[in-house]
Amino acid sequence: MPSVSLKRIIDEFKLEVITSYTSLDEVIIQVADVTRPGLQLTGFFDHFGANRLQLIGNMEMAYLDQCAPKERLVRLSNLFARGIPALIISRDLEVSTEMLVASKRYNVPLLRTPQATSDLISALIKFLNLELAPHTTLHGVLVEIYGEGILILGESGVGKSETAMEIVKRGHRLIADDLVEVKRVSDTTLLGQAPEMIRHLIEIRGLGIMDVKELYGVSSVKIQDTINFVINLELWDENKVYERLGTKEEYTDILGIKVPSITIPVRPGRNLAIIAEVAAINFRQKQMGYNAAEALLTRLFGNTEDKTVLI
Repeated sequence: MPSVSLKRIIDEFKLEVITSYTSLDEVIIQVADVTRPGLQLTGFFDHFGANRLQLIGNMEMAYLDQCAPKERLVRLSNLFARGIPALIISRDLEVSTEMLVASKRYNVPLLRTPQATSDLISALIKFLNLELAPHTTLHGVLVEIYGEGILILGESGVGKSETAMEIVKRGHRLIADDLVEVKRVSDTTLLGQAPEMIRHLIEIRGLGIMDVKELYGVSSVKIQDTINFVINLELWDENKVYERLGTKEEYTDILGIKVPSITIPVRPGRNLAIIAEVAAINFRQKQMGYNAAEALLTRLFGNTEDKTVLI
């Protein structure tokens, strides 16, 4: 199950560590949500997610301030006893003695930040959604062509990297070569990037490893991009009938999301970079509501029936 350490969150958001009685690297977060425990401080714990980060702001602190010290300790102890991973205090609010006592008693890290409560919640959830998203690694190439993230898949040696290099030479950008780390960040969105170790590098058989950023400048690369379209490359099969009109809609399933795709047969003489460019433009045109193949068939035969193929 995807997870992120509390130490990583502290470093990312520059949180102040007030108390910590355990290794922050060992505190693991696996839920992409943050709770403001207002009701819990009053004693209501139904449906409480104890595995979430807890965040206290002005309202919760004002409630605690009006409690007597003994009552405040009881209410905080009830919260900390649930095994919460950490308590974050926003707006640099003052930490009470009872909070320090409860933190030590139950080994719950206390963190603090000058950020506003709502701003921090939004940033934390966005960060956790990305870090904890379902992910996979694909053998392929990810490039940006005319603003569209194009994932090129195919067997080893089919020409993916050579096509990517030609695409970069034509003014587009490389995100990843050989290995593409893909994360499902929402029910409709996939993000792809290269592993950090091989970021901006590309391998061309016969030439070896090259750094695209150093060869063509920073404008030729990008850290990550949304995967909008998939191009499946395969060696030309004389016995296979390939799509000629483009009336059938193909999809490639990645992490449960159906991504629009096409299959391009590869044989000597085909300029795959130009085909990829045209595919990106055609995809955008379809997204804007125009399909040239359907328009032609409509002229010839009237309305046609859409067909879907899932790869």
